[in-house]
Amino acid sequence: MGRKYAIRDQQGCYFVTFTVVNWIDLFIRNEYREILVDSLSYCQQHKGLTIHAWCIMTSHIHLIVSAAEGKELSAIIRDFKSFTSTKLKKCIHENPGESRKKWLLWMFKRAGEKNKRNLDFQLWQQHNHPVELSTNEMMDQRLDYVHNNPVEAGFVDDPAAWEWSSCSDYERDVEGKLKLEFIA
Repeated sequence: MGRKYAIRDQQGCYFVTFTVVNWIDLFIRNEYREILVDSLSYCQQHKGLTIHAWCIMTSHIHLIVSAAEGKELSAIIRDFKSFTSTKLKKCIHENPGESRKKWLLWMFKRAGEKNKRNLDFQLWQQHNHPVELSTNEMMDQRLDYVHNNPVEAGFVDDPAAWEWSSCSDYERDVEGKLKLEFIA
């Protein structure tokens, strides 16, 4: 039985969302968001990830991405999620200012124990719901969605004001936290 959402063209341009299990608001601390940004940057430099747009929300991250010729986008995503899960677990555990430490680690342990594909810990939901962006209309729609997500959530009035997205790169020609390949 095939899955409706799958990366079929490894060099295609995809909209993906990575969501924390149970929609837990993990990314309310800059140190956790920086782990995501640093890991995405690493994937760009060493694994062939191309980022066209991105936005980190409190419980999830939206990306419009593709992979370099000869690279597999699904493998890059797998490695990103595995690495960030381990890194975030360690950061939560070692963070003296994390008031939710015991609860967070318990929730991720509980999620991992319920999923046969994990040993004992799960931070990210299993699926990414990749949508191949095969037309300009689809790309424009998803780009607007990614950049307007913080506005819809009530975090900012102007999407370019959200520090944790690529919107200011597009709207203000300001170089953000990640290198982008712009969608034409």
